[in-house]
Amino acid sequence: MDMIKKPELLEEHISDIVQMALSDHVSFATIQAEYGIGDKDVKALMRSTLKSGSYRAWRKRVRDFSDRRETYK
Repeated sequence: MDMIKKPELLEEHISDIVQMALSDHVSFATIQAEYGIGDKDVKALMRSTLKSGSYRAWRKRVRDFSDRRETYK
């Protein structure tokens, strides 16, 4: 398995990323530009941070919005 070097995240950065990801107004591209982590890493972070039901609801909301709006997450 290839190990890609990812930036080390501080606890306050994790909190900021979670808040940004939960916002309907912040795209994955914005999070990547600010913190250097891609959408797959954000999804993994959200999965490990949120309760499973909250994660599923968030993913459904992201998918529903992305189907309707090209520029959304």
